[in-house]
Amino acid sequence: MNYERPQFFHLMQYARRAERDVVDMVSGNPDWEPPAALRDGLREYADVEPDEFQYPPSEGLLELREEIAARRNVSPDRVVVTNGTGEANYLAMAAALDRGAGSEVLLTDPVYPYYPGKTELLGGEMTLVPTERDGSIDPERFREAASGETGLILVNTPNNPTGAVYSRATMRELAALAEEVDATLVSDEVYDHFDFTGEFESALTLDSDRTIVTAGFSKSLAITGFRVGYAVLPGDMVGGAKTRHMLVNVATSRPPQVAVLRALRETDPEYYEDVRSLLRERVDTFTEALDAAGAEYTRPDGAFYVLARFDGFPGTMANAERLVEEAGVAGMPGETFGSARDEWLRFALVTPRVEEAATRLADYFA
Repeated sequence: MNYERPQFFHLMQYARRAERDVVDMVSGNPDWEPPAALRDGLREYADVEPDEFQYPPSEGLLELREEIAARRNVSPDRVVVTNGTGEANYLAMAAALDRGAGSEVLLTDPVYPYYPGKTELLGGEMTLVPTERDGSIDPERFREAASGETGLILVNTPNNPTGAVYSRATMRELAALAEEVDATLVSDEVYDHFDFTGEFESALTLDSDRTIVTAGFSKSLAITGFRVGYAVLPGDMVGGAKTRHMLVNVATSRPPQVAVLRALRETDPEYYEDVRSLLRERVDTFTEALDAAGAEYTRPDGAFYVLARFDGFPGTMANAERLVEEAGVAGMPGETFGSARDEWLRFALVTPRVEEAATRLADYFA
């Protein structure tokens, strides 16, 4: 895995340089409209007094932290607003490893590549734990992998890249394991609004003092460029996370926080359901084409990614580039996500051209 030059950006640039039309299914940038209230919040902010253009509180605007806390049923004092969920994950992982309970980090395989990168950055030692064929977790595999050096267990649900949604029972067992080995469980829930099963439950419902939840609004409000995320930490970890956040960032930008706050307060549940309906349709369209191509695939229960395996076409970067050139579709090579799915390719369903891409793949592999 190469963290100096992320492979996501390499492949997107490769697709842009292609001499033919290419459907980009690499990045997780939503293509749908953000809530109207978010735009209204930005317009309103443009007319505020000059003092509102200055530094916000480092840990985030109080009103936004209170809104998040009310939705998560926690105290606002446990919420730190961050520069995207990426920073929230970094702060959470640092808080876990700063406890000195162990440097081993247990991650799923396949894994979102930035988790191993952050592990290395923080001086941790990564252990990949294979998931089941459908992307679900067998907690016993984590139990077998855990040791006295395990300081952190990190999972992402709904999951990128498998689309799995981990059950409450699974999360309860992982939290129990964290307590047994004196580790911290971090649950990245940035795709929490993209659960197609209706069964997703936040790890915060476990009421564990060894659990950190990270999330954000990049995906749910279709604003990946705004960089507003947050971490909900146990009380004894908040201070260290705030300090690290302040020293690295000073604060999270004020205008996006104001806009997100208004969007949270004024956006009806129908907005999120409409997006889920759109994604369900795209899943159906894309997987029907994969059936026609004779591919094996994971049908996502959440998030908006599909993993697919085509016989004789392993998920290497060379083959991903070949797919760009010969089929006009850009997907991520499975080897980017670890070793468990290195025969697969990952496709992001965040493009209005899903049907066109599906047809191209079916024609190419048929």
